[in-house]
Amino acid sequence: METRTNAGSESPEWGPRESLTLLNTNLRRVDGPEKVSGRARYTHDIRLPGMVFARLLLCPLPRAEVELDCTAAAKIPGVVAARSLRDKDGFETKFLGQAVAVVAAETPELAEDGLRAIRANYKPLPWAASADQALSPDAGQVTKNGNLGKESTKGDEAKANAILATCDATVEAEYRLPVQHHCSLETHGVVVDYRGGDEATVYASTQGTFTVPEAASGPLGLSASKITAIVEYMGGGFGSKFDFGIEGKTACELAKELKRPVHLMLTREGEFLNSGNRSGSIVKLRAGAKRNGKLIAISSSTMRMGGIGGGSFSGLPYVYKVAPPDEEAGEESDEKAKNPDGVRSSVRSLYTHTDSSRAMRAPGHPQASFAMESAIDELAYKLGIDPLVMRKTNLAKDVYHRQLDRAAERIGWGAHPNKTAPQKTPDADGTVTGIGFGVSVWGGGGHAECRVKISIGNDGSLQAIVGTQDLGNGTRTYVAAIAAQEFGLPLEAATARIGNSNYGRANASGGSTTAASLAPAVKVAAHKAREAFLAHLAQATKRPAEELAFRGGSLVEREGSKALMTWKEACATLGTSGLSEDGDWQASLASNGVHGAQAAKVKVDLGTGRVTVVSMVGVQDCGLPLNRTAVESQLNGGMIQALSYALHEERVIDPKLGLMLNANFVDYKIAGCQEMPELVPLIDDDDIGRGVIGMAEPAITPGHSAIANAIYNACGVRLRSLPFTADRVLDGLAELAANGGAK
Repeated sequence: METRTNAGSESPEWGPRESLTLLNTNLRRVDGPEKVSGRARYTHDIRLPGMVFARLLLCPLPRAEVELDCTAAAKIPGVVAARSLRDKDGFETKFLGQAVAVVAAETPELAEDGLRAIRANYKPLPWAASADQALSPDAGQVTKNGNLGKESTKGDEAKANAILATCDATVEAEYRLPVQHHCSLETHGVVVDYRGGDEATVYASTQGTFTVPEAASGPLGLSASKITAIVEYMGGGFGSKFDFGIEGKTACELAKELKRPVHLMLTREGEFLNSGNRSGSIVKLRAGAKRNGKLIAISSSTMRMGGIGGGSFSGLPYVYKVAPPDEEAGEESDEKAKNPDGVRSSVRSLYTHTDSSRAMRAPGHPQASFAMESAIDELAYKLGIDPLVMRKTNLAKDVYHRQLDRAAERIGWGAHPNKTAPQKTPDADGTVTGIGFGVSVWGGGGHAECRVKISIGNDGSLQAIVGTQDLGNGTRTYVAAIAAQEFGLPLEAATARIGNSNYGRANASGGSTTAASLAPAVKVAAHKAREAFLAHLAQATKRPAEELAFRGGSLVEREGSKALMTWKEACATLGTSGLSEDGDWQASLASNGVHGAQAAKVKVDLGTGRVTVVSMVGVQDCGLPLNRTAVESQLNGGMIQALSYALHEERVIDPKLGLMLNANFVDYKIAGCQEMPELVPLIDDDDIGRGVIGMAEPAITPGHSAIANAIYNACGVRLRSLPFTADRVLDGLAELAANGGAK
C-alpha cells in the first residue's frame, strides 16, 4: 500500500494507521541476527593493531587521603604506563570507588597485575556512607555546607495541616527507596584509536554519539571536527551513559601519550562504584481524603539520596489531583488549580560519600510513584473504597480511567474477592493472592536536532543515514521501516546506517525523546526523496508525477494496479550517483505527553514470607507506534525492571567499614528467569490522532508500586521500604498478629 496521503504535499503525514504496511505492525528487529550470532561488535569487542588495555585503580574507602607510588607497576614487563590520576602526590578522595590511578599494558591481565603492584596508602577521613550516618552529628562532611542541601518548598504548611485536620481519613507514613543500579550488561568505557597526527576515532558505549567528539577533544588535544565517534552497538545505558566520564578522559590522555590505541572499559565492580545509580529517597508524607474518596490535602518532606550528587524526585502529589476541601466554593482560579491550599511539599538533598546519582529510566518518577500510590491505597482501605475506584476518583484525565479499566479487566479485578480488605483465609497451599495498581506520566516529545539522509542507489539500494545511536530499543528497525514504508518496499529492502558522528546529527538518547525527534526527520527525508524520484520517473515514463506511486515493490499507476517498473528497474534509470535527499524534524509528525497504568497480581506465602509476582499488566499510550513489537518489548522491560526493583535490588554499604558489600552480579540481586511472571503489554490504541511519542521511561514507573499494593491486598502487610523481601513480610505478619490483625 502506498504510504503517502497527500500527493505533492509540502508537509508529509503519517497517514491513517490502517493504511500503514510496516509502521504500527509487529516487526522483527533488523539487527537481531547480528546480535544472536555474535557478529555485532560492541565497544568491548573492538581490537586494533598495537592496542593496549587500561584499568583504573579505585579508592576502597568513601573518603581518604591518598598517597601513591606507581614505580613497581611501571617496571612490570608489558606495562606501558602506570600513573596517578592527580598531579600532586597526596590528595583527598570524595566518594567510595573514586578512580585514583591507571595502568595500561599489552594485555588485560598485565594491566591487572600493574594495579596490584601500585603501592597505595589510604588514610581514612571521617565519612558519611549511608543516609543515617550522614544525618548523625559526628558525620564526615560531604560538602562545605554540610550533608543537607538547600530546602525547596512549595505551598503553605499551616493551610495544608488545617485541611488535614478536617479529613475523614488520613495516612501518615515514611516511605524509603534504596539506591538502585543501572546494571547495564556492557560496562562504561571507550576504545580510543589515536596514533599521532590530527585525527582520532573513538569507539564508545554511549547514549550520545555526538557528545563524544567535543568531550574527547580536550584530553586528546585535537579539534572536535577531527574526531569520529562510532557507536555500532552498545549494551544498555538506561540514562547512565551520557557523560564521557573519567574512563573516557583517561583513555584519551593515554592514547595521546602513547600514540597507540587504548581500550579502557570499567570492570563490573567499577561499574557499580563509579558509573552512577538511581538515587534513593526518604519520603515523609501526610495525606487526607473526604468520605467520598476525594484527596483534599497532602503534606510531604523528601530527602533525595544521590551520593555526592543532588539526586532526583519528581514531586508530589504524583499524577493525582488534590481537590479543594469545599467543592461547592465555585470555580478555582488557574493558580489555585496548580497550587491548591491542601498541597505542601519540601524537598532537599542528603549527601553521602558515594558515587553521584545519574539519570535512570524515568528519573525521580518511581520514587514519587511509590510514596503516592501507597498513600492513595492506604486511604482507600481506611475509607472502605475499592482502590481502583479511589484512583479514578482522583485522576482528572479520562485516559487514566480507560487504561486502569483495561488493566483491571485483564488482571481479573472484577472476579477478585478481596477488593476492599485483605484476603482472610489462605488457599490450600498456604498462600494469599492480591492485586494492586499504579499509574505513570511522561513527556516523551521530540525536538529539532536530527538530520537524516535518504540515499537511493542505481543498484536498488535504499539507505537511511543518520548518526544516532541504538541503545538496544530498536532504533535501527524503525529507521529502516520508515524509509521502506515510504517506497512501498519490504523492511529488508532498506538499510539503516547509524552510529557514526560523520553522518547527520542526532540528539542524545534521553528522556524518551529519540523516537519523536528522529522518526519525523526520517519521514521528511524519505518523503522528499520519493517526490524527487517520482519527478525523475515522470520523465522516464512520460507520465505526470502525480499519476505515479510506489506500491508492492514496483512503480505503479496511482489510481490503478498496473505495474510500470519493478523497484530495481526504476532505480536503474538513475545515474551512477543515484539520488539523495536530506530531512529535518517536523513538529506535526511528533507529539508529547504519555500515560500508563499497570496492575500486578501476587501470591504471598504466609509461612515463608516469600512474594511471587504471578502476572503484570501494562497499558501504555505512545501516539503512533512505529513497531508494535518494540513498544510491547519496552513495556515488558519496564515491568521487569520494576519487579526487580520491588523484590531484589538494593545497594548495600557497610557504613562502618565503608565497603559496598554487593558490587557484583552474585550479591546484587536482579530478577532472572525464575522470577518472571506472566507479562501482558497492552498498547492503548484509543490514543489516536497524535504523532510519534517515546514511551520507554514511564514503563518502569508504577510497577513496584502496584506490587506493594498487591502485597497489602493479599495479606494486610503494608511494606513502605523496598525491596519487599521475605523477612520484611514476616515481620509485618508478626506485627499484624501482635496487633490482633490490624496494622
